[in-house]
Amino acid sequence: MTRKRRMFDIDMPEDTTAVEEPQVRSVERRSPMASAIAENADALKERRSQADAIRAENDALAHEFVALREAGHVVQAVPLEDVHTYMLARERMPGEDDELENLVTSIRDIGLSNPIRVLPRPGGDGFELVQGFRRLSAYKALHAADGQGGWDNIPALVMPGAPDIAGLYRRMVDENVIRRDLSFAEMARAAQNFAADPGTPANDIKRAVAALFESAPYSKRNYIRSFAFLLDEIGGELAFPNEIPRALGVSLARVLRDQPQVAKRIAADLKGWDNRSVADELDVLRRYAGEDEGEAPAPVKKPAKTGQGGRTKTTFHMASTAGQVKCTASQGRLEIKVDRDFSAIERARLEQAIASLIDGLG
Repeated sequence: MTRKRRMFDIDMPEDTTAVEEPQVRSVERRSPMASAIAENADALKERRSQADAIRAENDALAHEFVALREAGHVVQAVPLEDVHTYMLARERMPGEDDELENLVTSIRDIGLSNPIRVLPRPGGDGFELVQGFRRLSAYKALHAADGQGGWDNIPALVMPGAPDIAGLYRRMVDENVIRRDLSFAEMARAAQNFAADPGTPANDIKRAVAALFESAPYSKRNYIRSFAFLLDEIGGELAFPNEIPRALGVSLARVLRDQPQVAKRIAADLKGWDNRSVADELDVLRRYAGEDEGEAPAPVKKPAKTGQGGRTKTTFHMASTAGQVKCTASQGRLEIKVDRDFSAIERARLEQAIASLIDGLG
């Protein structure tokens, strides 16, 4: 029996979607020469960009350098012969500078660690020294000793502005006061020079001290005024004014105010004493001030009571193989001070030496 296959007619919708043929992109191929030219152009563009950045940075650094130099913050090599000290009476008082030789040696060995400060002089005539008189002196000493031109220039900071007399004094003093490098006598001399200079607004010592030492406490300004008075009274007779301690100077100034005739007596004691030492001069001043080293300032010493005779205390300094010796002699007491450890000496030897000293005094 034959099975009949049934056929069904199904109407399918017609597919109208167009099938796109795949497109093949055409690759543009460069020649080796064209590729080299393109790469070179890119490299030139990159280098030009880097050069522009470097140029901009250099311009900024140049402007910054000029600003720092004009503000006086850039160290310059200034010809030694162009640095002058004409416009100010320097704060350094005359006399031998014991430390200058050490400074010369230090600069010769390791160089100048702290440059001097100068201001341009009017009319472009070199520079005026503001700070660093000892450093300048050391360089001049090295220049004179060298003879080969190795010390012709000195490191300096060139400060801005025109030289102003009052400002120069203030800068000169401020540096040394901050470094605590000036004695009270030198500070007083600076104030005297400031007051005497017609280019400053101060015409007396009080205003001069107030202007120069504005940042100092009142007590220190008062000490400086006392030393200025002391120098006015006996400054011409002193060989070592820088060695006068603060307490002694203040005490002696008080005595000179209360008893003006003491100035003549001090001058008489020091006159013609050309070979005196620092200790000799200070002993004279202490005698008239009525005080001893290390004691608080005291008024004029009162005469000894009847029966005691002469001075109640004698103090003097002398040289020995152990160094400077300070001796103080008073009723029932003899004190010797020297930089030596007496406790290291055997007791028997120490007793013998003291007995010989006492016996020798009669």
